[in-house]
Parts: sequence; C-alpha cells; structure tokens
Amino acid sequence: MSVQTGFTVDTAGPGLYEITPRIARWLSGQGGDGVLTLFVRHTSCSLLVQENADSDVQADLRAFFDRLVPPADDARMHYLRHRAEGPDDMPAHIKAAMMPVSLSIPVDAGRMCLGTWQGVYVVEHRAAPHTRRIAAHLARG
Repeated sequence: MSVQTGFTVDTAGPGLYEITPRIARWLSGQGGDGVLTLFVRHTSCSLLVQENADSDVQADLRAFFDRLVPPADDARMHYLRHRAEGPDDMPAHIKAAMMPVSLSIPVDAGRMCLGTWQGVYVVEHRAAPHTRRIAAHLARG
C-alpha cells in the first residue's frame, strides 16, 4: 500500500529552506513503516538532507557551491551558452545536476529515520523568488 501527496515551498532567493516539520506532520497522520520518496519537480533547485542545528553549515554550503559554480556573467563561465533567463539560470541547472533532486528516507512508526541533527531542505539555486513543488510518496509494505 502507498500514499502520495505534494508540498509547495515558496523561496525568496538562493538558500536552504527546511521542510522537515511539514513532512513530519504529514507522515504522523499516515502512521506505519515504509520508505518516503521526495522528488522536486524543477530543474533549478535541489533537495538535501543536511544539518539543521548550525546555520553556518547552510551558509558554508551555499558559499561553496557559489564558488564552484559562479553566475554566468563571471568570466570563468564564458563557455556557457544558455543565458536567456539570466546569469543565475544555467548555474542553477548545473548545481541541480550536482545535488540530489530526489531523496529516499526510511519511515518507522510514522516518523522519518533522520539523525539527531538532520533536516530535509529545498535548496533554491535561483536569485528570484519561486514556488517549488515537491512530490511525496510513502510506500508501505
């Protein structure tokens, strides 16, 4: 048996947006054991399980990926051809290709089996605000 739902997340620009509490509330109403699959339905953002205790971790991750993949108007990115949607668009696609767009998380008694300091995040790679859609599927055996 399985059940599906969806979540929307409004972003305000680049960063990590924690969605753990929303997912936990939905799962608590489902009960049981299984595997939760999350899938973000966009090509310029990602999903991530990451530390949720120290915001410096999130800031450092963002700084690392921005340094690794700078905007298209940076001279180091001269080779990029897809520029029609602005200097952040193709770098956002590259970051989304490097980071997960889906997650599988074990569920025990209606709770995600996350570690003490782990949270689930939407990682926004675009500069403008967006509404991101996430599909959630709980498979129970």
